[in-house]
Amino acid sequence: MEVPLFLTKLLSEQYEKEDLTKILTGYATRRPVTFRANLLKTTAKDVQSYCEANGIALRKAPVPNAFIAENAREKELMQTPLYKNGDIYLQSLSSMLPPFLLDPKEESILDMTAAPGGKTSLISALSGGKAFLTACEKDKIRAERLKYNLNKLSVPRASVLVQDALLLDEYFRFDKILLDAPCSGSGTLEEGTTVKTSEKLIENSVRLQEKLLRKALKLLKSGSVVVYSTCSVLRSENEMMIEKVMHDGICELLPCNLPFSVPKLPSPENTLLVPPDELYEGFFCAVLRKK
Repeated sequence: MEVPLFLTKLLSEQYEKEDLTKILTGYATRRPVTFRANLLKTTAKDVQSYCEANGIALRKAPVPNAFIAENAREKELMQTPLYKNGDIYLQSLSSMLPPFLLDPKEESILDMTAAPGGKTSLISALSGGKAFLTACEKDKIRAERLKYNLNKLSVPRASVLVQDALLLDEYFRFDKILLDAPCSGSGTLEEGTTVKTSEKLIENSVRLQEKLLRKALKLLKSGSVVVYSTCSVLRSENEMMIEKVMHDGICELLPCNLPFSVPKLPSPENTLLVPPDELYEGFFCAVLRKK
């Protein structure tokens, strides 16, 4: 895979040589398939037992209840009863991080850009099925896929809104919000894939991210948190976005406390920046509390 020159230039301006090398090495890696046990329907132990009995070699992932498939790709796993019954969900390890940072309880939670439902369903599972979820998706086709997945995974107390989150009535107020923002995907590049990141995509993403993040803060109850995340390693989509909304003085940055360890790149205090490597996509997270 050839990394576009403009992206290499942006990264070289942002990172020291050692960290730049780490990112480019991660881009040249082919990551294995990862998935998690859906605790709304089964246990990690039962998933592991089934795989062992059926010749699917696994390693436990650093993320709780998640696995790394050592001898199977997506197509093979999608043929298993585990997948067809919704006992497992194929998901990158990085995209599992935001729900853990949200620390969901029995409370009202908005997932602003929810399709296809991986993070929404993990939020539900981490809350023990007690969270009251509102999942937004403006695209009708993607919203149908979201509904299908939430039903397949037996997610309770979830409402799907086929609506642009930017147009949500500000009468709504939520205890917590997840904004996994549309982005350039600059953290997801890997060997064997087509590069979709472009300068225009980055510009459009930055504009939309700021609108969505400001909307999230309006929809939050005072003292409540929004978890902002992207699958990007670019400052304009990550720390610079946080700096923009922090400048208004309406929120404060909380530490990104995960109950497990992940690899990290240098990033501002209290934020989390995961490098692309042999297991993780490049990923950024921040937790903002509304004053």
